[in-house]
Amino acid sequence: MTRRTTDKMPNEARPRDAALQAENGADYLRRLGERVRNARARHGMTRRMLARDSAVSERYLAELESGRGNLSIALLRRVAAALGVPLENLVGESAPPLEYALIAERIRRLSPSELAEAAAILAERFGDGRGRLERIALIGLRGAGKSTLGPKLAADLGWNFVELSQEIERAAGAPVGQIFARFGQAGYRRYERRAMERLIRERSHIVIAAGGGLGAEVGAFEILRGGCFTVWLTAAPEDHWERVVRQAGEDRVRGGADEAQAMADMRGILEQRAPLYGKADARLDTSGRTPAESLRDLLGIVAAAGTGAIGT
Repeated sequence: MTRRTTDKMPNEARPRDAALQAENGADYLRRLGERVRNARARHGMTRRMLARDSAVSERYLAELESGRGNLSIALLRRVAAALGVPLENLVGESAPPLEYALIAERIRRLSPSELAEAAAILAERFGDGRGRLERIALIGLRGAGKSTLGPKLAADLGWNFVELSQEIERAAGAPVGQIFARFGQAGYRRYERRAMERLIRERSHIVIAAGGGLGAEVGAFEILRGGCFTVWLTAAPEDHWERVVRQAGEDRVRGGADEAQAMADMRGILEQRAPLYGKADARLDTSGRTPAESLRDLLGIVAAAGTGAIGT
């Protein structure tokens, strides 16, 4: 009886969730229209002038500004260009304050090396300072060794170990699968952010094993990096695959088409997420190494960083 009720939860929630999504969609279009209208007013442009400069009809623009229009991204891009504003300023979930826009414009002109310097300055000035060194976050794809090395590292340091996915489930009151089924990817990411913010705000002397998807979420990654000493655990795609299969207790058919596709997918994911993972404070390659060897290296990284683990 209980199982049957639990299994139905996502399906029963869909009509309500669909209504909420429709309402949220209407609110979003209204805000989008306001931003276009306000930007046009700031530039002293009539709707006819904007239509001429963007090659988008006045009728479309009128519908857009009233919150009824749902233009393609290509048309919105033309509107943004005609208004002289970044497209993200129009389509973002919330309009950025003026100070943010001014800073973004300045940052846009920096070289890659200058960007790295600016990021370091911001982290030092507005980060959690010493507090971030009292929390260690292990990041990387599934199979990198986070759940294996995390508890061992915490035990050696005398700290507590935290699986971020379990914190997310606790906050949502549902397993990860149900969170995705009911709220989708965006809903899961909202819970993920809240869980990270709460851990950083309320706890110290912890080792956190973060989800593999963090390498695709810039905002969530920056929250974690701002409040923790981050270590990217990486491994060869073959090692990732071997460990995932072993953890799942599945039989593996070597050399088959499925394995070849899995390897291709794994390489693609690593390639796409590596740039963000690479912004971690440190990196540890666990390929071809035993857990004991990797733990020894990880402890060396922690000691060299002078984290709050020293002297505990």
